[in-house]
Amino acid sequence: MKPVRDDVTILNERIKLFAGFLNALGLGLIGFAVLRRVVEDVNTLDLRAALWCGVGFALHGLAHYILGRLRKGTD
Repeated sequence: MKPVRDDVTILNERIKLFAGFLNALGLGLIGFAVLRRVVEDVNTLDLRAALWCGVGFALHGLAHYILGRLRKGTD
């Protein structure tokens, strides 16, 4: 007997994995941009930190958008 492959489930798992990767990357950028500056010196929060936070939030939002691409299986 051949194993049954559910292509929709496989696709959904790959989408969730990619969305999780983008989410972790985005939150890591936010943490690095803010926490590193705060640990070094609070007065060093500048435009670069805000830029990296924006990139992190964009990646986090993209992860949410990608999760919207999940598909329902066919019965």
